Amino acid sequence: MKTALVCIGLLALLIFGLGLAISMQRRKTRTSIGYPDDPASMLYKLGRAHGNATEFVPTLAILMLVLAMHAEPPQWVQGTMILATAARYSHAAGMILTPTLKRPHMLRFLGSLFTYLTGFALIVALFVSL
Repeated sequence: MKTALVCIGLLALLIFGLGLAISMQRRKTRTSIGYPDDPASMLYKLGRAHGNATEFVPTLAILMLVLAMHAEPPQWVQGTMILATAARYSHAAGMILTPTLKRPHMLRFLGSLFTYLTGFALIVALFVSL
């Protein structure tokens, strides 16, 4: 249960941290709503990173919590939870650190790939645990 709770806490921190970064960037650029249509703009990159994280983090967190509630998950499931959490951080870093979102970034690609792989693995683990 502890692994799942730590991963869920880190995923929540990612969402709130990105949200805070957006608010700070809005203040810095004096932008009260929306963001520029410029893939090189930090506000644009932060907004997209936050939006993408909010698409995947809630489902991953629910899967982790449900799997941990039944019993102590097997080591491979706990490892998958850790890898899923790292994948979301990698994806966000790849979106923020790239000079522009018009070009791919390796961290973003790896974050996406491992989000899908670990997400499907956690779904399989859920069905196996029934």
